[in-house]
Amino acid sequence: MPTSKKKAIATKKATMKKATSAKPVAKKPATKLVEVGAIAPAFALLNEAGKMVSLADFKGKTVVVYFYPKDDTSGCTVEACDFRDNLAQFKKLGCTVFGVSPDSVKSHAKFIAKHTLGALTLLADEPANEGGTPSVCAAYGVWQEKSMYGRAYMGVVRTTYVIAKNGTVANRFDKVSVDGHVGEVVAAVKAIA
Repeated sequence: MPTSKKKAIATKKATMKKATSAKPVAKKPATKLVEVGAIAPAFALLNEAGKMVSLADFKGKTVVVYFYPKDDTSGCTVEACDFRDNLAQFKKLGCTVFGVSPDSVKSHAKFIAKHTLGALTLLADEPANEGGTPSVCAAYGVWQEKSMYGRAYMGVVRTTYVIAKNGTVANRFDKVSVDGHVGEVVAAVKAIA
């Protein structure tokens, strides 16, 4: 066998050995959802105007925190518009509503302007570094492994929490289907008002 052919075979074997001996990429651990009755994790995040908003500022009030994957996508836009359209009902019940996603303050501001979301407050839970985990999403257990077109990735699982006046989780809506969801949340807030 010619030397060049032997070298090619040896190189191919070495490459295959390296590929098969590589360690599998470790999955990021899924975070655990906060149970109903547990104390809601504290947070302080910037809103769309760059102002710090803290859950502690709403002690003694009912708060709805809805987590959504991404600004200006179809489902997230419908959900945000539904919350916007029902803000008067929430206010009448003495309830404040916050939307939270890993998007930036600038992205939130554009999203609000584009869809005239008005008084709806969106909070930016940006990861500390590229590819990092958004801390509030992780604390509430909504940062989980998802898949699309056979590709696994970490992202926000659409989830809504109703936080009672005493700071505990009164209700949690998992893997939310956007249609009719806000009506369910209004009903849950009425039940504890």
